[in-house]
Amino acid sequence: MLEEFGSSAVFALNALKNSGFEAYLVGGSVRDYLMDMPLGDKDITTNATPDCVRGVFSRFKVIDTGIRHGTVTVLIDGEPIEITTYRTESEYGDNRHPDSVSFSKNFSDDVLRRDFTMNGIGISADGEIRDEVGGKQDIENKIIRSIGNPIDRFSEDALRIMRAIRFASVLGFEIEKNTENAVLSKRNLQIGRAHV
Repeated sequence: MLEEFGSSAVFALNALKNSGFEAYLVGGSVRDYLMDMPLGDKDITTNATPDCVRGVFSRFKVIDTGIRHGTVTVLIDGEPIEITTYRTESEYGDNRHPDSVSFSKNFSDDVLRRDFTMNGIGISADGEIRDEVGGKQDIENKIIRSIGNPIDRFSEDALRIMRAIRFASVLGFEIEKNTENAVLSKRNLQIGRAHV
């Protein structure tokens, strides 16, 4: 099952698992896999802190791509694998980025900060699909639904409004009613000085 994600991503998942950490492929590649579409970037979420990730991949080039938010990129056979520590987030002062993050040991915490249910599904090294927000069912029903309160999700990151519209257009999905109402009510949010 996991071979479709490529040997580098599978290697990274297994390396984390064999070092005693949880790790899941998550986000767009999992969504695309479940939709039988070509897979994009391989992102992994884990309970390993960035320092622990560096230790697990000490033989590889590790780049601090978003270290403030717990993200490092590991180059495995030339392929970049982004690995981010489970986290919770504070307020979003600029309607785009969290003011601060706190690392978590729970996959559930990390999922609840994500944008849409279809992007909140994880796949472990054992091929276990972990879906706590109904993302798989929403993909099957071609629905875009915010995780949690859509007003909160769009207030946190105004670009999620454009992502919802783009996903609806590109995938031919319908935006769930509460999510659609939030898109309309938050359409004038500003990111810094720019309007969405």
